[in-house]
Amino acid sequence: MTVRERMEQEEYDVLAPHAQKAAESQGRPSPEEDNDVRTCYQRDADRILHSKSFRRLMHKTQVFLSPEGDHYRTRMTHTLEVARIARTICRGLRLNQDLAEAAAYGHDLGHTPFGHAGEAALTDMMGRPFHHNEQSLRVVDQLERDGRGLNLTYEVRMGILGHTGTFIPETWEGQIVRVSDRIAYINHDIDDAMRAGILTEDDIPRDIALVLGGSHSARINTLVENMIYHTQESGVLGMEPEVAGAMDRLRTFMFQHVYTNPVAKGEESKAKEIIRRLFEYYSKHPDKLPADFIPQLDFDGMERIVCDYIAGMTDKYAIYKYSEIFIPTAWQVR
Repeated sequence: MTVRERMEQEEYDVLAPHAQKAAESQGRPSPEEDNDVRTCYQRDADRILHSKSFRRLMHKTQVFLSPEGDHYRTRMTHTLEVARIARTICRGLRLNQDLAEAAAYGHDLGHTPFGHAGEAALTDMMGRPFHHNEQSLRVVDQLERDGRGLNLTYEVRMGILGHTGTFIPETWEGQIVRVSDRIAYINHDIDDAMRAGILTEDDIPRDIALVLGGSHSARINTLVENMIYHTQESGVLGMEPEVAGAMDRLRTFMFQHVYTNPVAKGEESKAKEIIRRLFEYYSKHPDKLPADFIPQLDFDGMERIVCDYIAGMTDKYAIYKYSEIFIPTAWQVR
């Protein structure tokens, strides 16, 4: 018996009946030989963690565009927080932590530079909605490994796609990543807003604080514990209505006071202009695209490939390319 086979058997011995078992995965787009020491979901987590698109998350905006402080969240720190919350909930419910971790690592790989401002700009340029969850799936299916994709399992891919939007993953693990994403971003965005001087703890509505708690850690603890205990007692994945309602009201509060706040979003028009100008430039000059993107032009078309290239940029790289293309450089006479 290999190490992987032992771990797969342990899942049947330890995990809840409705947990997704690695041995019962619906498989990969292209069949592969099993690994001797890792389950399929552990391999998926490793593939995402070692990918170029995952590394780029460290330089992509979460909420605040190009913040000067060292302690503001990025897409990478957000992703890691989602993964930890998802693993904690799965551990409490005896679900497959490896599956949840892999889906959490991959859920935001398709996010654009400058956060949702970049997403809005690409929507305008494409003439149709750009959804980062769909782009995340495209990244792992087609764009990574020079167009070969990561060949992830069905359950991880659907967890990535279904972390937001109308599609709901079939597995409880995928649904937990969806909830964990919301728990993470609502609460760490409050923390960052306080760091930026936009909010104080006293600004949080009293009725919400009484239910969820009066601090960052207290709110997360309440939401995670309630998710575990209510699901155990009810047999239905979710939180008590009072707690779920408080989280929804807190999210609404954040949209009203932070996500549209000029301090957090004051530079968005500039960010959108950068994306727009880059899109127009590469559409007119496809020969300037990186060499590994050019062969795909005949298959996916100019608009789609230019979108893929720009969506994959970090904030810093988008600014660098904009400066390189559109800002005159100094010259010297020797």
